[in-house]
Amino acid sequence: VFQGRILARRLVGQETRYEVEVKTPYRHRFPLVPREYVWVPNTCGCPPLREGGQYLLMARRHVNYERTLNRLLLQDDGYARPWTPREDRLVREAARHC
Repeated sequence: VFQGRILARRLVGQETRYEVEVKTPYRHRFPLVPREYVWVPNTCGCPPLREGGQYLLMARRHVNYERTLNRLLLQDDGYARPWTPREDRLVREAARHC
């Protein structure tokens, strides 16, 4: 779970790749660098992330069977909400309990 700002969006095959500036990592099981690519397995624009917008994102690390692909994946059931101070407060409170 992290707060990020969408820098760019690009369609690659049947997927969408977002370049994201990681602002605040809240809870993560793997290290995040200041800029990450977040992949969405569709091209329909779901979830609707706009360039320049800040979001609270819950993505998972996806490593394929051959271990040749290692990326952040925002699935259909993933969490992507516009970032607000309220969201920040809720995530920080939840992190104390988890």
